[in-house]
Amino acid sequence: MKKFEVYAIGNALVDIEYHSTQHKLRELGIDKGVMTLIDEQRQNSLIAQLGESHESMACGGSAANSIIALAQMGARTHLDCRVSSDMTGQVFARDLHDSGVNSNLDFKPLPGGVTGKCLVFVTPDADRTMNTFLGVSADLDSSDIDQEAIKQSEYIYIEGYLASAENTRDAAIKARRIAEGRGIKTSMTLSDPNMVKFFRESMEAMIGERVDLLFANEEEALELAASDNLDEAIELFKKIARSFAITRGKAGALLFDGLQLIEVEPTKVKAIDTLGAGDMFAGAFLYGLTQEMSYHQAGDLASLASAKIVTQFGPRLEVEQTRALLQTFKAGN
Repeated sequence: MKKFEVYAIGNALVDIEYHSTQHKLRELGIDKGVMTLIDEQRQNSLIAQLGESHESMACGGSAANSIIALAQMGARTHLDCRVSSDMTGQVFARDLHDSGVNSNLDFKPLPGGVTGKCLVFVTPDADRTMNTFLGVSADLDSSDIDQEAIKQSEYIYIEGYLASAENTRDAAIKARRIAEGRGIKTSMTLSDPNMVKFFRESMEAMIGERVDLLFANEEEALELAASDNLDEAIELFKKIARSFAITRGKAGALLFDGLQLIEVEPTKVKAIDTLGAGDMFAGAFLYGLTQEMSYHQAGDLASLASAKIVTQFGPRLEVEQTRALLQTFKAGN
């Protein structure tokens, strides 16, 4: 048996969440509904304008959210990332450890600098808009990779946000190649439409010839296919991934298990905050597959988990909520 079900690599960020309106976003000069990379000066300016109005702060980042969800469900996980030795970085490292996630942060001194932060704006339509200053996370490189952790994992999970810089992209590619060389299954998420739009070549390089499992929402899938036709995006995904999951919000999700397309019905809820929904879907789906569930069963679990998280604010559930949700799912299947 492998030591870990899933190894992940991604940006380590502290999420600072605000309630906002479309009018306020326009006032602040923020593009709604996407992730935008900003510098430290811009982020400090936004924080100064917003004052003490934030609702919550949490250990975040796409891969971290997914891997914590997996750990809460009982999976054995490892995350490679980079934070600094500042107070925020120490909080992140402790939160990750307390969540039961093994990490490269446990085994070496944290560097100087500023830990990355993501300002998250949630509007009344439950949409989330992100402005991210990566801080030392932008310095993540191949030296941060724990090769033994990859070799001792069933899956690796790569965050698409790593496409934004050469060093982070190369670290993702190296992790994928190590996994491929050992016959370990590779999975990746496209992360955000803007990442596909502005870093397409890096994203394609990270995917390589073919990954075993690709995650995307419908907008990201269409952006990668340079099309407004979902069927065309599906045909592209079949060429670059052995299997995939395309989430479609209120329309549920579309899965491909390598042989057939599977439609997953949505779990109907009133959404108030979609932050972390895609991360939760990926984490729950990977949990299902590593526990020998079928694609359809894993998709149903992921749909239920992602529906639960959008009914509250913040990027993840409390561990008791996640375990209760998993018990409810198992009892009904």
